[in-house]
Amino acid sequence: MSWLPPDTFATFCRGMDAGLLQRILTDSGRPARAVGEDGGWGWVLQDAYAAPYGQGAEELARDITGYRFVELVGDKAETVFLASTSACECPHGQSYLIPHCPRHPFQFAYHRGGFEQLYLNLGARRESRRGGAMADHLLREFLAAGLVGRDTSRYATEPGFNEDGAVTVSILARHFSLPTPPLWAAA
Repeated sequence: MSWLPPDTFATFCRGMDAGLLQRILTDSGRPARAVGEDGGWGWVLQDAYAAPYGQGAEELARDITGYRFVELVGDKAETVFLASTSACECPHGQSYLIPHCPRHPFQFAYHRGGFEQLYLNLGARRESRRGGAMADHLLREFLAAGLVGRDTSRYATEPGFNEDGAVTVSILARHFSLPTPPLWAAA
């Protein structure tokens, strides 16, 4: 995927400094490849992985916003998790109510209050299968971009349209005011 180096996890947290975010995420057993802060977001890049023990990066990103870390960050923290791994093709990964396999987390997840507020896979019309308490939060933006809805003609008329999820990521980055380059260049 062109928006993030291949096989990378990017975790953003608003409400926590990047150093603390890095320490929490390295509890997953994988070191950070790059760490930084920009625009109120701390961020950590890690190589994509299945957690060798305990929780993986996506679960830790969720839990940062919940009761487990409330003494460190208060109850206002929010996280965005992005993965440049492929969407899960495992049979159980097609159902949004059943967790994906450990190697293929959802490619995007937004967490607040210890819960997934919005999660989805990116590109190739996968945005139409969203989940979480705010599953329709970005529906207007996705409709306007032709990613979901009755008129998704760009998929038919533009070969390769949003295949890598770049259009979706640009909407997500703009909506959440996520840092952009030099973040991606740091990897």
